[in-house]
Amino acid sequence: MNNKHTEEAEIEKEMEDVVQKKNIVRPQLNLRGAEIQGNYEDKDPTILLPNQSDDISHLALDIGGSLIKLVYFSRHDQDRSKKSPKDAVGSSSFNRRNMLSASSSGGGRLHFVNFETQKIMSVLEFISSKQLHLGSSEISSGNSATIKATGGGAFKFADLFKEKLGVSIDKEDEMDALVAGANFLLKAISHEAFTHVGGQKEFVQIDHDDLYPYLLVNIGSGVSIIKVDGDGTFERVSGTNVGGGTFWGLGKLLTKCQSFDELLEMSQRGDIKAVDMFVGDIYGGMDYSKIGLSATNIASSFGKAISENKELDDYRPEDLTLSLLRMISYNIGQIAYLNAFRFGIKRIFFGGFFIRGHAYTMNTISNAFNYWSKGEAQAMFLRHEGFLGALGAFLSSEKHGLDDLMPHQLVERFPMGAPYVGGRIHGPPIRDLNEKASTITNHIFEHDTSYRNAKACLHIDNLIPTNAWMIYP
Repeated sequence: MNNKHTEEAEIEKEMEDVVQKKNIVRPQLNLRGAEIQGNYEDKDPTILLPNQSDDISHLALDIGGSLIKLVYFSRHDQDRSKKSPKDAVGSSSFNRRNMLSASSSGGGRLHFVNFETQKIMSVLEFISSKQLHLGSSEISSGNSATIKATGGGAFKFADLFKEKLGVSIDKEDEMDALVAGANFLLKAISHEAFTHVGGQKEFVQIDHDDLYPYLLVNIGSGVSIIKVDGDGTFERVSGTNVGGGTFWGLGKLLTKCQSFDELLEMSQRGDIKAVDMFVGDIYGGMDYSKIGLSATNIASSFGKAISENKELDDYRPEDLTLSLLRMISYNIGQIAYLNAFRFGIKRIFFGGFFIRGHAYTMNTISNAFNYWSKGEAQAMFLRHEGFLGALGAFLSSEKHGLDDLMPHQLVERFPMGAPYVGGRIHGPPIRDLNEKASTITNHIFEHDTSYRNAKACLHIDNLIPTNAWMIYP
């Protein structure tokens, strides 16, 4: 009983503190006018936020088994503090507002960078050199700074980040982050999704009212196929262990290439006819028309190596790499189509760093879809395909209190609604966003009523807004 009274007293004190701080303005992500910068062929282009006036949490990572993907925010008119990263982290009075001197309408950009996971020290140096780890509001309150991260490396390298940068890793669920990042791009950013058939890229206009359900095929070291039914509603329905890590690993063994990009570059000079066995090789140059196979269909990847009296060194590395790339790409496309057919879904988006805007890879996946669907389904790709998880982790910062957040500023966080941290929701949530915001405003700030009324109208035990929410047009 005493514990209950103590808890209620703590809640009352927290609410009083919130009301006393009503003049504090919470940081918000302003997506009005957001657009991709640069040429349509640019890889990992920045996203311009021309109307961004608030300082927002500006770093998140997706630390995978093969690659580390990093998303960070910068202002157009940055004036960084001269204070060193080491001094800044140890200072209880330092915070991003001291580090950046920006006008209220200066705008900013989201940047996208990747590193090989084995080069984790280069990642730490990059973060330190740009002082990206110093944007956390926790520093100003005397608490240790945190960085948002997802992927297995968020667990594996947590101690290393603490040791080298003096920051803690705040871990986000990998699937949650992937879906959040994809939903954000599809809903908020134009010219993000496109098809790629016959070497031609065509951007797709996304109908926000008819987006769900869709399949998200994320090709990282392995492959996850996720059925997305709405904001925060999804299920991993399939996957395969044959993915980007397979291509990189086998490619390294076959060719001695060390990097993924080197393998992709090498494949552009390859010829699969030197390695793969075609239907025509089996049928004397003829089609197998009875079952719809042409002489140019591949019957067996690497199949010619069986009958030819050759050693590995007798094959061109370029040919081996292209054959491997096609084998993996086509099989991923086929597995994705079978799942789309299984659920009757026509919208299929491919993400993950395996694709990297590589024309041959996209054409192979698209051809697999076109063949098996008889032209009824299309594979669609994303310009920021490899950064879905990192972007989702970046967006999740909006629900963890950048500075002191006010209840009257709550609007639906884009793109995923999250359970109220620190309290329990007993009744159905208010679905209308204007009603949600105005209800809190009326009961807390426009009228001289107690916080209990505000809590009662929202069916929330603890109204302290430990979730931040994100504004979008």
